[in-house]
This record gives sequence, structure tokens and C-alpha cells, in this order.
Amino acid sequence: MFLFSATREQPIFTTKAHVFQIDPNTKKKWLPTSSQAVNVSYYYDSSRNTYRIISVEGSKAIINSTITPNMTFTKTSQKFGQWSDSRANTVYGLGFMSEQELLQFVEKFKEVKELSRQPSVTKLHAQSNGTGDNNHISGDAILSNGPVVVPPGVAAKPPQVDHMLAERASSSPGPGHTGTTPGPGHPGTPNSSVIEQLKYENDRLKIALAQSSANAKKWEVELHTLKNNNARLTTALQESTANVEEWKRQLATYKEESARMKLKVLELDQNGTAGGSTSTELLRRQLGSANEKVHDLEVAAEKKQQEVDRIVAEVERLRPFESENRNLLEKTQSLDGLVEDLRKQLKSSQKEAETAREAQRREKDQLRLLQQQLSSRISDIYGLSDKFADLVKT
Repeated sequence: MFLFSATREQPIFTTKAHVFQIDPNTKKKWLPTSSQAVNVSYYYDSSRNTYRIISVEGSKAIINSTITPNMTFTKTSQKFGQWSDSRANTVYGLGFMSEQELLQFVEKFKEVKELSRQPSVTKLHAQSNGTGDNNHISGDAILSNGPVVVPPGVAAKPPQVDHMLAERASSSPGPGHTGTTPGPGHPGTPNSSVIEQLKYENDRLKIALAQSSANAKKWEVELHTLKNNNARLTTALQESTANVEEWKRQLATYKEESARMKLKVLELDQNGTAGGSTSTELLRRQLGSANEKVHDLEVAAEKKQQEVDRIVAEVERLRPFESENRNLLEKTQSLDGLVEDLRKQLKSSQKEAETAREAQRREKDQLRLLQQQLSSRISDIYGLSDKFADLVKT
């Protein structure tokens, strides 16, 4: 079933991105809803004067979000952004191939959001003609490190928290600054921005930690499978080699027995005795039986040798996997170290966030105290003004 009518809704902007939704249970990690980069489009309904973000993969709608004036699109990294849809009771996330494509989507979101406030809008569609196909982005977005969990690879690793704090401190006004300073709760307050950045860093580290653990488990499974295959082929090769050696020993024994019987037959033929002819016939029969056994053993030995050659070839084919096996083991060990580092960074980020919250609380208390003092001074001024007025009247 289609989500929109071709006569009422028309695409005004289209791009490509990987689509994610927040985990409804934990609210802390992203769940991919598209298997690859898919078309994500803004649609305008002229009859209802509404805008929607729609994305379809196959026959499944993975985004159907109506834009309202109170929505906000947040850029959480260089290639990843998200917005909350209260009607759908979820948070959508988009991973782009480049920061420029993300910025284009953000600008269009702001434009559509402003237009959604107006009672009637007709100019957006006219301004956006030709943007559908021109804004298509070829290629799949390959994600690596992400927000909250920024899905795999949305952007390069963000600056460390201490660098961020240093930049915030260097950009804040000095003691001699006389301009208006926003209150602690104001969106432009440095502490508020630091807390938001720390929250983002905290979520990103949680996601990276979960992804690293998943990759480590996957490589452990592959490593275990390679070890099992290697052990199974080695055992089969050893058994086949032992069987071949046994067949060779039996073959040598029968050959010696055959040669010994041939000598006896020749000796009896040379003697030419009557009793010897019976013995000769008996020996010939034994010799024929021995020759048959020798032939059977030679055939069996040849088959075993072919089997050994096949197993040796299989072992040689798998030999390059030994280096891959070692590489996987090294990656697993490296991931263990990375996971430990991420845990440490996560703890450090949580401590920094708590410190920033405490500093913000202290600033709020100081601001309240200043407001109380200011109110007291204003009351005193009004009192003095009344007294001066009485003096003037008298």
C-alpha cells in the first residue's frame, strides 16, 4: 500500500542515506532499518499544506514522518543527524556519505519547518524544481563510528573531551567582558553546550563499545571454525598416511613371499622329480594367489595415495588461512584493548558530564542569589524614592 498520492504529494528534495531508528527498549542505541543507502525524500501535500519525510526500501516504508514547527533536526556528527517524531513515538537517524550532503538536508529541514508554520505555501515547490534527481547521491554510505550510537562510521572520531573543553574555555569572554552573559539555562551557555557534547560523546562511546564487542564475537566464531577445519583435515591426513604406510608394509611382505615361491618353483622344475610336480603345481597356485593379493594391494595402495594427495592439496589450500587465523587472533586481542579503552573513555566522559552538571547547578544558585540581592536593592531604591518624594512634598 502506498504512503502518498501522486496527485497530492510531490517530492521536493531527495537524497540518499542509511536509515536508523532508536531502540524502543533501551533508547540508547540505533537499530538499522535499511540494508543500504536508500532514497530519503521531502514530500509536500498541497491540499493539506503538510510536509513529510518519506523513505521506502522495497515495499516497506522505513520513514513516514510529518514535519511540525516544533521539530528539530540535530547534527550529531560530521555525517550523522537525527530528529524526534512524537507522533511516531521514535527517533529517526540518517547517515550520509559526506558532511556536505548532511548540511543540505539540514538546510532543507529548516526551510520546510519554517514553511510549515505558514497557513499556505506555494513557493517551495517552485523553488525546488529539478532538485529531485540532481540531489541523488550515488554509492552506499559506509559507516564506521557514529553518534549515540552513531551507526557504524558516520564520521571521524570526535575530538576528545579535554580538547573540547579547552576550545570552549578559549572562546569564552574574558573577565573584562561587559556584554550580556546568557543565564545558565540559556541554550547558548558554554556549560549547556559542554553537557550536550558530553552526553553525545557518552552515547557514542556506548555504541562503539557495543559494536566492538559484536565484531570481537564474530571474529572469535570465525577463528573457532578455522581451527576446527584445520584440526579435522590434519587428523584425516594422519589417518590416511598411516593407512598408506600399512598397505605398503603388507605389499612388501607379499612381494617377498611371491619372490620366495617363484624360487621354489624354479628349484622344483630343475629337479624334475615326480613328487616335485605336485609340489610345483601347489606352489604355482599359491604363487597365483599371492600375485592376486599383490595386485589388489597395489590397487588399494594407489587409491590411498590418491586420497593422501587430495588431502595434502586441501591442506595446502587452507595453509594461507593460517595467516588469516593469526590476523583474526591479533584483531580480537586488539579489540579487547579497544573495548577496555572505550570503557575508560566512557567512565571519564560520565565524570566530566557530572562535573559540568554540578558547575551548572552552582551557577544557577549564584544567579538566584544575585537576583535576590538585586530585588532587595531595587526595594531599597523604591523606599528611598518614596522618602525623597515625601521630602519634596514637604
